[in-house]
Amino acid sequence: MSKKIINLRIFNDEDDKMNNSLLDVDGNILLISQFTLHASTKKGNRPSFIKAAKPDFANDMYQKFIKTLEEKFGSSIQTGKFGADMKVGLVNDGPTTIIIDSKKNSNL
Repeated sequence: MSKKIINLRIFNDEDDKMNNSLLDVDGNILLISQFTLHASTKKGNRPSFIKAAKPDFANDMYQKFIKTLEEKFGSSIQTGKFGADMKVGLVNDGPTTIIIDSKKNSNL
């Protein structure tokens, strides 16, 4: 997944086509853990997080992923604090949102 994130060509080139990667645009990575993305809303009106990884395991995975990204991409990575209640702002620039699902290996 780290290779995909670094090399995915999602930034516009001079012809306004998505042909540039983070490497091409000298970009940065903001990596935030967010277990609530794994919520199930199949039953009832309250989200269930029962399928989310246990905190110790999830934190270990998060730290390993940070290390992998740093090894492949360098120091242009900002991270959140695992398990913290953080206020993270996001401004989407353009009409594109891409979801990379690690459970579907064809996406990687």
